[in-house]
Amino acid sequence: MATRLGPPAEADLTTTTTASSSTAPPVRLWLQPAVIALVVVAAFVGCYVGLQRDPQPHRVPVAVAGQELSGEIRQVLGDSVDVHPVADAATGRAELERRDVVAALSGRADSDRLRLEVGGANGQSTTTAVKSLIGAYAHGSGQRLTTVDVVPFARFDSRGLAGFYVAFGVTLAGFVLAQNALGLANRLHLRHRFWLLSGVSVAIGIVATVIAGPILGAVPAPVVPLAFGLTLLAAAAAFTTKLLGTYLGPVGVPVATLLLLTVGNSTSGATIGPDLLPSAARAVSALLPPGAAVRAVTDLSYFHGAQAVQPLATLALWAVIAAVLVSVRPHLRRRRTRVTA
Repeated sequence: MATRLGPPAEADLTTTTTASSSTAPPVRLWLQPAVIALVVVAAFVGCYVGLQRDPQPHRVPVAVAGQELSGEIRQVLGDSVDVHPVADAATGRAELERRDVVAALSGRADSDRLRLEVGGANGQSTTTAVKSLIGAYAHGSGQRLTTVDVVPFARFDSRGLAGFYVAFGVTLAGFVLAQNALGLANRLHLRHRFWLLSGVSVAIGIVATVIAGPILGAVPAPVVPLAFGLTLLAAAAAFTTKLLGTYLGPVGVPVATLLLLTVGNSTSGATIGPDLLPSAARAVSALLPPGAAVRAVTDLSYFHGAQAVQPLATLALWAVIAAVLVSVRPHLRRRRTRVTA
């Protein structure tokens, strides 16, 4: 008995396809990807464009030398600035270099001149707002204002966005790494996926550091601390994405996109300074991995790491807590199965 191949097989395939296509797919299969895509685009545009519509300074920390001048600035500028009274100009500049404040104002009682020292590395939006506020005060009081940037950006980072792009790139790399690891769940043991996420996170941190620092000269932070911080960021993004994908299933990756790439990066304080963000965005800015990373990169690059401990600790907490929750998932699943049985 001969076996027929070729056209008859094609006819059978056509018949099967026609029969299966006669049944319409559930509405949920169409609705879920459409809703997710619309939510992502609405959140992305809303966050990035919306936060830049009308940034307003809110309690921007400024050191002011002298009690009389401090009182006048506080009275005239109100809640726009958070006045830090200091004894003299040298003390104000020291606070500026420790990043306790973003600017330092001084002036002698017997002179009509004011001197404003700013830390440009705090971001263009923040320093521009401070210059405008103090400039308005000086104009109204009939005094002449001299402005000096004592912590300028690196030569190859004239707009001050290198830290933001480095953080964005590392976050994206960690996100993509975890997304691929989720697809390997049935092919790699959990232990091996942990090694994959951890090892590649270290590689991501080193590669980003070498390119942004020694090669391009845009991020002047010390290599080892910067690589450590960016490794923590990559691990935080990777394990958080893995966590959400593990517990939420297919919806987990879009949730990670919203949390890390959309809300996290838009509120990081790089393009719009944290002191100019709306209250809700300001509240989460330093708590999410991208915002913590931008602060760490800036501190390590321009302020000798004076304020870097807190953002680095935030990144470490995200990575460790997410990794622990992923590791206990199989135990929780087995326990639930035993209880059900």
